[in-house]
Amino acid sequence: MPRILIGTASWTDKSLIGSGLFYPPGCNTPEERLRYYASQFPIVEVDSSYYALPDPRVAQLWTDRTPEGFTFNIKAFRLFTGHQTAPSALPKDIVEAMGPIGKRNIYYKDMPVELLAEMWRLYRAGIEPLKYARKLGAVHFQFAPWVAYHPRNLEHIEECQRQLDGFQLSIEFRNRTWFEGEHERATLDFERSRGLVNVVVDEPQGVTNSIPQVWEVTNPELAIVRLHGRNHATWNKKGLASSAQRFNYDYTDEELGGLAKQIDSIAASSVHVIFNNNYEDQGQRNARTLALITETL
Repeated sequence: MPRILIGTASWTDKSLIGSGLFYPPGCNTPEERLRYYASQFPIVEVDSSYYALPDPRVAQLWTDRTPEGFTFNIKAFRLFTGHQTAPSALPKDIVEAMGPIGKRNIYYKDMPVELLAEMWRLYRAGIEPLKYARKLGAVHFQFAPWVAYHPRNLEHIEECQRQLDGFQLSIEFRNRTWFEGEHERATLDFERSRGLVNVVVDEPQGVTNSIPQVWEVTNPELAIVRLHGRNHATWNKKGLASSAQRFNYDYTDEELGGLAKQIDSIAASSVHVIFNNNYEDQGQRNARTLALITETL
């Protein structure tokens, strides 16, 4: 039976804090919230590192404020995952070194090789305290919806792995071509041969920027399941105020029971289950329920 760690994506979401449904009264500072969260769950996913390069000083505080054995999965910076990136999200010295940019957003391919190397160095330095404290699970790469199955994108994933040598990478796609027809076996073989973790996702189906659940293990040491909810109405809705509205979905006990059986059957030493339905306290409630269900299996 695998060791199953269940938690949520972020512990600082505005919708969660604003709801007043999870944190006890008087739990108002970043330190108090993280300490409380870590008393309730054994794992959390850091999403702030997607929006800005992680700060090693902050990462050190995270390790100091959590108990031994607590696990952080941390998202890769958006530039590395093929997303458009505003220059304001980059370090000032990087922007200055680029000179006049002349566009609203930049992509990985737009940056000089030497500046990309520096970006990777800064990212590694930002997460090193987590690794040193043995609290880093996986660096999670959630690729942009337009990153399709293509040789150049396979090469980019290999480059990401080279840049993060010594770190465990997990891979989540949002373009269905990775698992269409013969591509499914090729994608899994690619991940398996490199020790990359295939991320199993639960999300609305039938749209181009979602993929099917693929319950296959590509790294025998670790499997990751991310639960985005099943809200078709908001998945691609424009004009939403926050991601909390997009992922507004409360799993039923029956749905969680079905997921628990599949999770329990995963043939990996450890399984990380991350709830990304982040409207108010949905993720935390669902995580607690799933933990109770898995204990009875």
